[in-house]
Amino acid sequence: MVTAVRHLGPNWYASVMGTAAVATAGAALPLHLPGLRTVCTAVWALSLAQLVTLLGARALHWARHGDQARAHLLDPATAPFYGCLAMALSAVGGGALTVGRDWIGTGAAVALDAVLFTAGTVVGLAAAVAVPYLMAVRHRIEPSQATPVWLLPLVAPMVSAALGPLLVPHLPPGQARETLLLACFTMFGLSLLATLLMLPLVFARLITGGPLPLALTPALFLVLGPLGQSTTAVGLFADVAPGVVPDPYSAGFGVLAVLYGVPVMGFALLWFGLATAHVLRARRHGMGFTMSWWAFTFPVGTCVTGAGALARHTGLVVYDGLAIGLYAVLVAAWAVVAACTVRGVLSGALLAGPRTAPAVPRRVTGRTTSGVVR
Repeated sequence: MVTAVRHLGPNWYASVMGTAAVATAGAALPLHLPGLRTVCTAVWALSLAQLVTLLGARALHWARHGDQARAHLLDPATAPFYGCLAMALSAVGGGALTVGRDWIGTGAAVALDAVLFTAGTVVGLAAAVAVPYLMAVRHRIEPSQATPVWLLPLVAPMVSAALGPLLVPHLPPGQARETLLLACFTMFGLSLLATLLMLPLVFARLITGGPLPLALTPALFLVLGPLGQSTTAVGLFADVAPGVVPDPYSAGFGVLAVLYGVPVMGFALLWFGLATAHVLRARRHGMGFTMSWWAFTFPVGTCVTGAGALARHTGLVVYDGLAIGLYAVLVAAWAVVAACTVRGVLSGALLAGPRTAPAVPRRVTGRTTSGVVR
């Protein structure tokens, strides 16, 4: 077991995020199919079990393989995935209040969400500062290395912003509720502005540098994360604002939910099409399964909840249909990626160390060491 976790990186938390997204997005659908909520609750329980298992495995990783853990922090390709830990904590916590309460009770769900939300927010804010700092002062990065993975630590506070409003009704009326709501709005702003700074670098790299390497191509779906999650966040702000903040601010949140959410969801659909085209191209060129395929899950899930929020605040059936269609994509992607992950774990391929390049024999040049032609 100790050896097996040596190469267990923070990117594995993406599997927790993807599983939790299936549960919470399913609960947000405008459908009330028999058994759907029960299935979503079971999927949430699976995400909780994944989180507990990974937290234990990662703790063992740090305790027994500290050199490798520190190397991950100093690796510009791996360090941004520390944002996944924060998002996994918050996502499972939010799922506790969304569907988990059906099995564990509202009191336990509130307590669990409070703990996980607090931990996820602290880790997320730390990652949003520490990872860009390391990228600036310790990592040596070229513009050609820009990938959507760089967005991960910056999106983590947005996940907290979108899930924090679920706790607002469970706080005492007055200062406590308003403070939490405005704290979530603050995290919405800092994450959004940081994303707007980073996204042009990623887009410029894609346009001027050509397609991403095959194994990284699924990461293009990560751009959907801040888009869908921010749309979800403004919708939830509008849901809980009445009675928490005074007018006209509570009404302003309702206006923001539509005026912000509609154009951002439009851009999300544009990016969804662009990312899908790149993935299909990469698949034709031999793209195989890696853990980066989990990018097909959580970001799409945020678009499901974002579309659901727009459906609530606009009353338009088209957003109901969009949420249902995206959820079908999410479930199909999760089923494929989860199956491939289980197969990779059982075979040991996903937990093995990086492959070393085979030694290349020295080519005979036709000269001896003395420089005389043979």
